[in-house]
Amino acid sequence: MTDRPLISPTLDRALRWASTAHGGQVRRGSGVPYFGHVVAVAMILDRLGFAEDVVVAGLLHDLVEDTDATLDDVRARFGPAVADLVAYCSEVKLDAQGQKRPWIDRKRDHLAALADAPTEARAVILADKLHNLLSIACDLRDGLPVWSHFHADRASVLWYYRTAVDSFGAGDPRLQALAKECRRLLNEVEGLGTPAGSIGPSH
Repeated sequence: MTDRPLISPTLDRALRWASTAHGGQVRRGSGVPYFGHVVAVAMILDRLGFAEDVVVAGLLHDLVEDTDATLDDVRARFGPAVADLVAYCSEVKLDAQGQKRPWIDRKRDHLAALADAPTEARAVILADKLHNLLSIACDLRDGLPVWSHFHADRASVLWYYRTAVDSFGAGDPRLQALAKECRRLLNEVEGLGTPAGSIGPSH
């Protein structure tokens, strides 16, 4: 047992906000409510022993990308530490004209922007990748379409996941544990064939 409370008002407020902000969003292909994904990311981070700010960031990591919430909203409700972690998780999706940027440009720029990210930000990113890979594997085993709903082909998606894992999974033992499990799932996904769906609102 630790001295941490089993649940705190801060964590409950984050759960409430994430559940309402992602209300109505589903995982493409499976139709599972998207809120389950952010809860899974937070659970992974909590099981690895990260501090509450990191767990809260796990709950809120897709908020700025996929809802109307802004980083200023996150900062006002949960402080600069959580907002900074959410910022690391947020891609620049639109160009200067307000048009959606190409998938490959968004991913490459995001990987580059995370080059100097702290351990906590890398952990949130890898926990997100871990649950996404688990969802892909489950959907493939269930015979659901997976690849056709991405904004890239299967090879590009798998390249992105491997690059992220190789880039962010070194150093801290918790990052190494995340990377090891991500690689196991990547190998499983690669062996499950190439049926045609996505795993989130717009990833």
